[in-house]
Amino acid sequence: MVRIKTKIAFLCSACGDDFPKWNGQCPSCKEWGTLSEFKVSAKKNGRNHEPRESKSLSDVLTADSGKRIPTGLKEADRVLGGGLLSGSLILLGGSPGVGKSTLALHICTGIKRKALYISAEESEEQVALRARRLNIKPDQLYLSSENELDGIISHIERIKPELVIIDSVQTVMNSSLDSLPGSPSQIRDCGQRFLEVSKQKNITILIVGHVTKDGSIAGPKMLEHMVDTVLYMEGDDRYDHRILRSAKNRFGATHEVGIFIMDEDGLREVANPSEMFLAERSVNIPGTSIYPSLEGTRPILVEVQALVSNANFGTPQRNVNGFDYKRLGMLIAVLEKRMGLAMGTKDVFVNLVGGLRVDDPAADLSIICSAASSTMDKPIGEDVVLLGEVGLAGEVRSINRLEQRLQEAATLGFKRAIVPSASVNDRVKKIKIDLHPVKTVKDAFKVLFN
Repeated sequence: MVRIKTKIAFLCSACGDDFPKWNGQCPSCKEWGTLSEFKVSAKKNGRNHEPRESKSLSDVLTADSGKRIPTGLKEADRVLGGGLLSGSLILLGGSPGVGKSTLALHICTGIKRKALYISAEESEEQVALRARRLNIKPDQLYLSSENELDGIISHIERIKPELVIIDSVQTVMNSSLDSLPGSPSQIRDCGQRFLEVSKQKNITILIVGHVTKDGSIAGPKMLEHMVDTVLYMEGDDRYDHRILRSAKNRFGATHEVGIFIMDEDGLREVANPSEMFLAERSVNIPGTSIYPSLEGTRPILVEVQALVSNANFGTPQRNVNGFDYKRLGMLIAVLEKRMGLAMGTKDVFVNLVGGLRVDDPAADLSIICSAASSTMDKPIGEDVVLLGEVGLAGEVRSINRLEQRLQEAATLGFKRAIVPSASVNDRVKKIKIDLHPVKTVKDAFKVLFN
């Protein structure tokens, strides 16, 4: 016999948390007057739960254990750790229009296996029109616009696909809950049900999620904790390229990236992103330098531009794109205190060309030398790369994976590299590039500006 119990809860419209009683001030985000009442019903059927049978490790491990399913996109396989893993739950987030649904459709046709696409935001006809525009072969792809949780699970049991796309989790609802779709309780419950289906039926489920204004995936943070892999699709309206980045991966490397170009035919892979970012680089212009970034296990060469000019107002400006603002302030202080350059009355603008976001301390030396180059109006050689972490004493500290970075620079024709002396070893010396090990920023200035 089914027994339905209904209770009253209160939902905060500012932060999305729910509470058992009303408060004038939200206990979570401290906002006033944001709690609204909603009903929560829970169904209980009184049947006992049957525990699953335990298995020995030797019985679980088979020849097919850990076998990957290629997606047909090498860049996506790189980020996933080699391809899709059966029984994994993947969360894909990104801003509206960045290409999440397009990527999901490409993966559906690339695996060459039975796939189910749940388009809870669009009708089947709308998804079919986009698939035709992208030249997607519909041989083993099934579409459904179902947005009710039990209906979606029924489709999965009937079709028995190897890959399920949920687009998006904010529009899926469990009718047994009285809250609206997209609420924390709905997302938490639907995510847990999809996790159970994925593990019990050993199928891969890719959940598409919206992001908030600050760039994090909307909904409770629990959703990121329960999934196996968290992917972010990044992009800018000013550029055609898109970056697929892994923020969490239980079966591969984290912070790995894949680079795509978005055009009328969908997403196109970029085999050599360094050439793309350096295609329009400035040569023999003061304030520019080249920095070998490391995104996951992939080295990418990025052009760093700096412009230093006299301040027209009382307070100098400090603007930066693609780098930490506070760290830029530290590097400017090192320039003034340790190198004797008057920066207190200067406006400083720093830009990493191409819209790439870098949080690696190894970019310090490239940025500080670019700012000094613009201040002294002396260009940095076009065949030089710079990398190293800069300390408050003006020292250049060691960095990781120097060998991979220099290999990429040498492949693209760069002849010289200014690197931390503490990072140089026998393997690095074998690379066909002239090394200039330095211990301080002053040593680097001597090499660059004589």
